[in-house]
Amino acid sequence: MSNTVELIKELRTKTGAGFLDCKKSLQENNNDIEKSIEALRKKGLAKASKKSDRTANEGAVGFYSNENIIVLIKVNSETDFAAKSETFLDFLDNLGKIVLDHNKNLSKEQFLKLDFEDGNIQDYFNSMIAKIGENLILNDILIKENNVSQFAYYIHNSYRDNIGKIISILEYSSNKKDKEVEILTKNLCMHIAAMKPESLDINDLDTSIISNEEKIQRELILNSGKPSNIVDKILEGKMKKFYSEVTLLNQLYILDQDKTVGKIIQDQSKSELKILSFDLISL
Repeated sequence: MSNTVELIKELRTKTGAGFLDCKKSLQENNNDIEKSIEALRKKGLAKASKKSDRTANEGAVGFYSNENIIVLIKVNSETDFAAKSETFLDFLDNLGKIVLDHNKNLSKEQFLKLDFEDGNIQDYFNSMIAKIGENLILNDILIKENNVSQFAYYIHNSYRDNIGKIISILEYSSNKKDKEVEILTKNLCMHIAAMKPESLDINDLDTSIISNEEKIQRELILNSGKPSNIVDKILEGKMKKFYSEVTLLNQLYILDQDKTVGKIIQDQSKSELKILSFDLISL
């Protein structure tokens, strides 16, 4: 057994092919390394490692859920053509099912190390790199609990009902589950996908982001020649505008530019709608 493992390791090093492909090729070629390399090359499975060095800026995001968790997975490819292919989309769906079956929170690194068939998820990626002919990268994985709050989501530029270029999720609480709340939360997800806020409210912004923006704006005001005694007043206005651009509750609602998102939610007093969090993953 140890000799077989060493042969597989050697073949993977020489070809960059996945664990399963190397194992199968060795079995079909009586453990002959050179014949196995040739067979993998004929199948287009060799040198996946070289493909893994290539830039991958396209791809898709998938949405998956069960009674316990909600999952977003972003996989990058080199071209949009590959991302739209059934092979790629099936691959992304398979990854989603694996996470749901595992049913707990995982980092990217932990997910790639999960056992899968006779190898792990990274081996699965390697075999798909060889099959599709492009570099594929697990860019992001988000796993949220699905047993406490209510959720809404939106998929932009969809390839399938659960896969697209942009997916936003809104976690909220409400004492009503009517059509009005359903439509509003869906529209808020559309707003998030379009406006890409960085945080829910001002208090949720990273303090380093705030201090850096204040420093930049103060220097711009001083360099414009404004009197020093009004710098703080101007800075206050500049920061208010900044917050209205980067925080969800202070952004102007895309479907009613006369109101902020916060005001739109306040108007839902009967349902006691409260936004708890949001997430956005996009290409």
